[in-house]
Amino acid sequence: MKKGKISENVMHGIFLFCACASIIAVILICLFIFINGVPAIMEITALKFLGGTAWKPRQNLFGVLPMIVGSLYVTAGGVLFGVPIGILCAVFMARFCPIRIYQVLKPAIELLAGIPSIVYGFFGLVVIVPMVRNFFGGSGKGILTASIMLGIMILPTIIGVAESAIRAVPDSYYEGALGLGATHERAVFFAVLPAAKSGILASVILGIGRVIGETMAVVMVAGNQAIIPNSIFSGVRTLTSNIVLEMGYASGLHKDALIGTAVVLFVFVLIINLCFSAVKKKGNAY
Repeated sequence: MKKGKISENVMHGIFLFCACASIIAVILICLFIFINGVPAIMEITALKFLGGTAWKPRQNLFGVLPMIVGSLYVTAGGVLFGVPIGILCAVFMARFCPIRIYQVLKPAIELLAGIPSIVYGFFGLVVIVPMVRNFFGGSGKGILTASIMLGIMILPTIIGVAESAIRAVPDSYYEGALGLGATHERAVFFAVLPAAKSGILASVILGIGRVIGETMAVVMVAGNQAIIPNSIFSGVRTLTSNIVLEMGYASGLHKDALIGTAVVLFVFVLIINLCFSAVKKKGNAY
């Protein structure tokens, strides 16, 4: 008993240390970003920084509005492509897929999750970019290409989490719907899916987080033009791309402005998570 108690206390201490280390790491990252980024935003002025349309470091023009708009467009496009396909694929795998097909499909999807971003970017560069160029003209690099690429990249995340959520729904929901006369399809879509909406929403949030934070693949296929796009074929530069493209040689106010861009990205992600949390709470209230 005493030995078991000691082991329990040791493991409790290890878990507590890991939890505290994670919290401290997040706090330190936030402090670094805000301590270095907010003064730069104040020096440039928030209006010029957030509302400026020109990003020209050599002329001390640091307007991140084109990057904010680019991030919004690319995020929306990636979600538009990836979320419906991912959720429908999760429904198929959880409730419709034959076991033999599932045994092949599941490892293939898990393999997609392990592919590095740079490989996705190279695939987009040699396959998706020429395809878009041949169908629509132009360079092939832009919002549409980046959206398709990111939609593919978030599929493993959405499928994995959504499938687990659907499988976690008790069979009584499905059986009750069948008992009331519903077909297999109606029982799945009108009884099982609503019961799994919290898990499905979590998969969407994780997918959006992946889209917003993606850098290398976007750099390779988005065109990297710091302008406000006028069509889905225009080249764009996202907030993450802006940081990674210039941080290597930036100094002084330029470097601080890039850290300020990270502040905008942090707030951007926070607002999206808060919005989804509000929607989730509102749905649970009903």
